[in-house]
Amino acid sequence: MTERVLYLMVCAAGPADHVDVAIDLAQGRGWSVHCVATPAAVEHFLDLDKLVDLTGHPVRTGYQRQGQPALPKADAVVVAPATYNTINKWAAGIADTYVLTQLAELTGLGVPIAVLPFVNTALAANPVLHRSIDALRSSGVKVVFGEDGLQPHPPRTGGKVMPHYPWHLALDAIE
Repeated sequence: MTERVLYLMVCAAGPADHVDVAIDLAQGRGWSVHCVATPAAVEHFLDLDKLVDLTGHPVRTGYQRQGQPALPKADAVVVAPATYNTINKWAAGIADTYVLTQLAELTGLGVPIAVLPFVNTALAANPVLHRSIDALRSSGVKVVFGEDGLQPHPPRTGGKVMPHYPWHLALDAIE
């Protein structure tokens, strides 16, 4: 049996501090996890050495340099925690980071993608976010948000809800 490859795209939001939970859950479901992180996630939330130890793979934080091994072909992608910024840029076709470039390509290739946003109610009230979610869903991306699962949290309460961030919903959506 061949190994199933999961790209875990990590954005700069509080639950990124607990990305080890997602890795454990995914590995328990038979996925080989390859973390790909936004620059802000790396700067503010992630311990790259710990992620290498957990996954057995280097964390991709930028474009492939000459001599650097390529990522294996993804069987599925989870974008979590997905930020307001990443969701809106991705839906608008902006590819100004490695993560956004990969998401644009993987969406076009039809790779199964699940998105688990982490946004507060003020951001969720912005019609721009809903247009972006609708655009991603119309492209075949499974956005687990609103009626489909995750609810936004009140502003300045993210720390209280982070321990309950439902990583499993994103994994359920790709399987």
